[in-house]
Amino acid sequence: MDYAIQTPWSDPGRYAELFDALPDDVAEIAAVVRNLLIHYRGGGIEFTGARLAEIDNRWVTAILETDQKRNGTPLATPREPVDRVVGCCRDYTLLFVSILRHKGIPARSRVGFSNYFAEGFNHDHVVAEYFNGERWVMIDAQMAPGSVPFEVGDMPAGPFRSAAEVWLGYRSGELDGDRYGASPEPIADLKLYGGWFIRNYVHYQLAHLNGDELLLWDNWGAMSDKLEGADLDLTDRIARLMVAADNGDETAAKEAGELYRTDPELRFAGRSFVTSPAGGEFAWQELRR
Repeated sequence: MDYAIQTPWSDPGRYAELFDALPDDVAEIAAVVRNLLIHYRGGGIEFTGARLAEIDNRWVTAILETDQKRNGTPLATPREPVDRVVGCCRDYTLLFVSILRHKGIPARSRVGFSNYFAEGFNHDHVVAEYFNGERWVMIDAQMAPGSVPFEVGDMPAGPFRSAAEVWLGYRSGELDGDRYGASPEPIADLKLYGGWFIRNYVHYQLAHLNGDELLLWDNWGAMSDKLEGADLDLTDRIARLMVAADNGDETAAKEAGELYRTDPELRFAGRSFVTSPAGGEFAWQELRR
């Protein structure tokens, strides 16, 4: 896949000209992204109703439309936190990736788990990678420099682990699956952690790497809220391929991509069972831009 080309999710569409005025420096672009978005759980403001529903903006065009209707100024113009678009880690990453792609820089989102939001628990998280001409550089565009004890603009190995890596560690018994998820405590009586949760994130990781940068509450294909009856061998296979691809195996990367394109259990085909934190009925939706 050519990561310098926009996907349907990252394409800014009619708002592309807003990107033209932005700086070329990667750290400055990340700062612009933080100026535009606020995390629905970690931003220090409790959002409800229509404001909370902004977390369901799947497309960069929807994020930018929401911002421009509310603020109507260039993207680098400071916004008050309450005036920013409500989102999550996926949105920080998608918007950052979109801006870099607009500037011709290959960029992609990576789905997995981070150890820097809570002691003893690894929260689900999405970060970005961009190719600097020599290597892929990992960056957490959501986190301001100095907010964590490592360089967020060029992350070292360890603070973030891909979903595929965590899944294989869980399957081998090396990792405790209950320490990986959205919250160490049940939310609305739902245990959003454990093996089933990690498994679904392997499928998100595969989709994002293949240009379907979906919300973290979109569900399709082989994804399930339990391990019983699930095709664990299929998840093992794609996890091994993605880990090998991360280690430079181009054949594994191509095989994983081919599986995503051809296996209906893996490929997103335009229909999602949506379990949004914004509330409402969990239901199947046809997703059309």
